[in-house]
Amino acid sequence: MEPGQDTDIALMLRLAGGEDLALNELISRWRERVAAFLLRMVGDHATAMDLAQETFVRLYQSRRNYKPTAAFSTYLFHIAANLARTQARWRKRHPTVPMEDESGVIRHEAVDSTASPDERADLRERTTLVNRAIGELPDDQREALLLFTLEGMSQAEVAAALGCTAKAVEVRVYKARQTLREALAKAGY
Repeated sequence: MEPGQDTDIALMLRLAGGEDLALNELISRWRERVAAFLLRMVGDHATAMDLAQETFVRLYQSRRNYKPTAAFSTYLFHIAANLARTQARWRKRHPTVPMEDESGVIRHEAVDSTASPDERADLRERTTLVNRAIGELPDDQREALLLFTLEGMSQAEVAAALGCTAKAVEVRVYKARQTLREALAKAGY
């Protein structure tokens, strides 16, 4: 069980019981992780922030249906992944020019200020390459990779969140990692 899981379940049960203020604490505990996942899924800061907000709206709307049979993160990321999939389908039908965050760069990790300028430039270049390669992965592989690797969810938790088998998650993560390795090798890393 992940740290804070008991607290998350207790908060969700309080929310389901009518204590609406429990949602504020769930939002403060999970907002950044959900937003980071969605940013990596949709590649657009504004859309990711909208979808993160919608994730918590849906969490609130489904509060009375919540059953603590799995990790809370599984339940929450299932909602977020479904919203990202819906957004991807909408985007295919309504193509637009992608938006980026206010600096014009999608940045997921803080830059190490102790690194030399050359090291920072190399890190930025590799980060951009990896982010682009992650963004080009098929949706199912990108979802599985992000939840498994960045969120630290088990294969079973990812499978529950994505509505597939643990073996499918294993295959998706493997294929995604292979694609990323090939992209880095092609770029000389």
